[in-house]
Amino acid sequence: MTRMTPKLPDRTTTARPRLLDEELTGKVIGAFYTVYNTLGYGFRESVYSRALTIELRRCGLRVDREVSFTVYYEGEVVGRYRIDHLVEGRLVLEIKAGKSLAPRDRDQLLNALRASDHEVGLLLHFGPRPTFCRVVAENERV
Repeated sequence: MTRMTPKLPDRTTTARPRLLDEELTGKVIGAFYTVYNTLGYGFRESVYSRALTIELRRCGLRVDREVSFTVYYEGEVVGRYRIDHLVEGRLVLEIKAGKSLAPRDRDQLLNALRASDHEVGLLLHFGPRPTFCRVVAENERV
């Protein structure tokens, strides 16, 4: 009796599509886990924020903290918005350190992306278990 081995699919033809800013988000997620594994759970959001800034800069990334921008409606100023971190001028980070995430936390990041000209954001949760959520808002470019 002859045994036949099933043919495996060709991996070159089934490559997954690349994510927007995949390399940058990968570096940031790695830094997030480094900070979490070093500090553990239980600190205030400001502690994790400062530690993450240090780690991202050690990775050679440009990081701006507490970035504010103006929100417009029909060409009129309607408010100001603040984001926790802006990495390399294009990746928005929202840091949370509570016991759990609420749906409004993801919504907060999505609104920041929609109100700005940034398209990719990461919600980084330094909770009892470290978790992250990648959010994309395809903003129109003019």
